[in-house]
Amino acid sequence: MTVILTDCNNDVSMVTETNESHLLIIEDDQGRKEFPLEKTIYSLGRDRECNIRLISHFVSRRHATLVRMQQGDNNGYSNSYYYRIVDGDAKGKPSANGLMINGRKMPVHNLKNEDEIVFGPKVRAIYYLLKNTQVCRQTDDAEYDITLINPGMTDDENIED
Repeated sequence: MTVILTDCNNDVSMVTETNESHLLIIEDDQGRKEFPLEKTIYSLGRDRECNIRLISHFVSRRHATLVRMQQGDNNGYSNSYYYRIVDGDAKGKPSANGLMINGRKMPVHNLKNEDEIVFGPKVRAIYYLLKNTQVCRQTDDAEYDITLINPGMTDDENIED
């Protein structure tokens, strides 16, 4: 998201940029793994062909699907997005054990920061939505006075060591 604010004279502007990143941290039988989420769709499960492989006998081969969804605003314009987790594979076949999200069994859930997803015993994930906001101040050229100094113009005798 970029917001541009200008003063009455149109000579100073502020630009605010919010960069979002999405992270899924998985804990399974092999330990802890971090997955930065950037793709449109992810498959999660025990199958070797899953984008995010979960190592446990209690997890279905195609246990869940993550789908990136566009975040809409009032005008329908936005460059941010969120992830929706759906129980089962992309064809609609549900997993054997389902999903527990924040302690509740749910077939579908729009993920929010720090949501906990439990796939089975000792297999869980935590979703993080990380926001990095930067503010840059832009000004016109008249604000800066750049003076170049020739090294030969300085008096080296007045410099104390």
